[in-house]
Amino acid sequence: MQRSDILQAAAQAFRQKGYHAASMQDIADAVQLQKASLYHHVEGKQDILLAILDHALDLLITDLEEVIVTDLPPDQKLRQAMHSYVGRLTQDADLAAVLLLEYRSLEPKTRAQHIKRRDHYEQIWRNLIKEGVEANIFQPVDEAVATFALLGVQNWMITWFKLGGPLTAQQLADRFCDLFLHGLLTTEGRAK
Repeated sequence: MQRSDILQAAAQAFRQKGYHAASMQDIADAVQLQKASLYHHVEGKQDILLAILDHALDLLITDLEEVIVTDLPPDQKLRQAMHSYVGRLTQDADLAAVLLLEYRSLEPKTRAQHIKRRDHYEQIWRNLIKEGVEANIFQPVDEAVATFALLGVQNWMITWFKLGGPLTAQQLADRFCDLFLHGLLTTEGRAK
């Protein structure tokens, strides 16, 4: 039994039942271990939750940094970053749901550590928006507000987007990108 199997099963249980309702027995059953044997691999639910959150942020930071280091112009970097993020949210739906909905279940000390890492991730997005503003590709905006709006639109999709629905994840990412980069107004609408 690998720790990654336990974390994957726990993420699924936390997504389905919520952190507080999911039990160590649920996780042990999912990986076909006795509950006592589970404790040979993990310290407890808080340990599991923190490991899931750390893993999710590691993946997201790596994905985003791979886009940031390219020589693409900022608007294309933003488009690629959004595609990457939407892809990650849909491919790893259990992990994404735990990251976005269950971090509040961390104990205060570990929550503070997690929030520092999450803030670092958000700062990378802010820097990307700032890069676009400085290159005169994006209009001057409050980078923090733009980042929260951008991430909020994408984050909320975990509550309503269904794989196999009318849009693929990549089509949805394209729509988000177009809306964010071009807004709702047409050229005629902007002239009014």
